[in-house]
Amino acid sequence: MSDKWLQWASELQSIAQAGLTFSSDRYDLDRYEKIRNIVVEILHEYTETDHKKIRDLFASETGYQTPKVDIRASVFKNDKILMVKEKADGAWSLPGGWADVNTSVSESAIRECREEAGAIVKPKRIIAVHLANKHNNPLLPFTIYKIFVECELVENSFMENTETLDARFFEADSLPELSFERNTPEQLKMCFEARNFKVFETIFD
Repeated sequence: MSDKWLQWASELQSIAQAGLTFSSDRYDLDRYEKIRNIVVEILHEYTETDHKKIRDLFASETGYQTPKVDIRASVFKNDKILMVKEKADGAWSLPGGWADVNTSVSESAIRECREEAGAIVKPKRIIAVHLANKHNNPLLPFTIYKIFVECELVENSFMENTETLDARFFEADSLPELSFERNTPEQLKMCFEARNFKVFETIFD
C-alpha cells in the first residue's frame, strides 16, 4: 500500500473497534470511541468523503474487525467473458459483490450472476484470492478479499435490476471501460489465462 496514512488509519480503526468490543471500563470505551472519531476525521480530510458515508462503510461496525469478502464470477461463452455495466459508475465489471452471511462462495457467485447478469451458472474452481488494496483502486480504509470464481454458463438472459444496466460478453482484446475498484485489466487477463488452462494453480496474496 503506497499511502501510509491510509494504512495507519485502517489499523487505528481496527484497534478502536476491538477495544470497543472487548473493553468494559467506561473510560477505556470513551478513549476507543475518540480514536474512532479521529480516524473518521482523517479519512474525511484526505478523501473528501462525507462523514456519514465513512461511518456507514466501516466506522459503525461492531465486533472484532475482519476482512470483507467480494465475490467475482468469471463466466465465458466461447472465448468471450461475461461483464455487467454498473449503475454506480457506468463502467464494467465481472458479476459480483459482497458475500452474504450464511452463504458459501459458490452460492454467492451463483446469486450475483443471476441478479446482475440474468445468468445461470455452475461454479467450478477458485482462480484467485486477492487483497484488494494490492491490486485495485481507489485504496480503501478497510480490508477486502476479492475471490475470483470460474463458473460454467448454463444460460443467460439479462433482466432489469437495481445494480446493473446491461450484461454482455467481451473478447480479451476488446474490453470495455472497467470499474477499477471492482476489477482491473490484470485481473481480467488472469481470468482469460485460467480459462485457457485446465490445470491452473490458485493465485493468492
